Amino acid sequence: MTGTSAAGTLYVVATPIGNLGDLSPRAVEVLGGVELIACEDTRRTGKLLHLAGIPSPGLLRVDMHTEEARTARVLDVLAGGGDVALVSDAGTPAVSDPGRRLVAATAEAGHRVVPVPGPSAVLSALAASGLVADRFVFEGFLPRKGAERRRRLAALAAEPRTVVLFEAPTRVGATLGDLAAVCGGEREAVVARELTKLHETVHRGDLAGLREEFAEGARGEIVVVVAGAPPPGPVEDEELRRILGRRRDEGMDRKSAVARTVADSGAARNRVYELSLELDWS
Repeated sequence: MTGTSAAGTLYVVATPIGNLGDLSPRAVEVLGGVELIACEDTRRTGKLLHLAGIPSPGLLRVDMHTEEARTARVLDVLAGGGDVALVSDAGTPAVSDPGRRLVAATAEAGHRVVPVPGPSAVLSALAASGLVADRFVFEGFLPRKGAERRRRLAALAAEPRTVVLFEAPTRVGATLGDLAAVCGGEREAVVARELTKLHETVHRGDLAGLREEFAEGARGEIVVVVAGAPPPGPVEDEELRRILGRRRDEGMDRKSAVARTVADSGAARNRVYELSLELDWS
């Protein structure tokens, strides 16, 4: 598939996340026709090519440790008119996998970047979850500990869109527990395990129940899907009075307190102002 133009093309090729039958005919054609395959693990990619009956071109290891150093080699091949395929161990490259920097460098150098879509653990889990999928966020792996983990969990608790994240099988129980603590145990969620593989399972429930189910961990690749935060309900008048009173006691004038309360609660300004008139601001 080497191009006849002055420069080659970088194909970003999705590969199976488990089931070899998910390798598309187009992916087979591309992988069989490029001059070089940049891959996360040469052994795994070599095995995939063998099982799919694809003659192996040159394989270049491009993983999280070597991506920066190997990008120049890929750019040289492209500049010479050769086509290159980028693959990860499974799924779509550059999505919580190596490849982003290589794609960016290729585009910056003026070469074509062409996606060859296919398997994705993120989209597969989302589609099978039954949760709202028209708006979602992908979190990748959460930080393992510390302030950054707490910050990200707090943000997810308030996130109105469906959240998709990855987790190690030995840590899934702890993460479900942390999510239950910040989101509430009743928040709907799904744990998808070993997607497209022989022992694929999709577990549905709430965070509290799933935390108990996976308290001892799990085996295999894990994707967690969590329903978005419910929209806030209307704030009662008594709560608005309490907020206004607290801000008054903190030294805030009426106008500032009303403006701040409207911004924080989403209540109508006229309503908050009328309630403020019931309080003594002298």
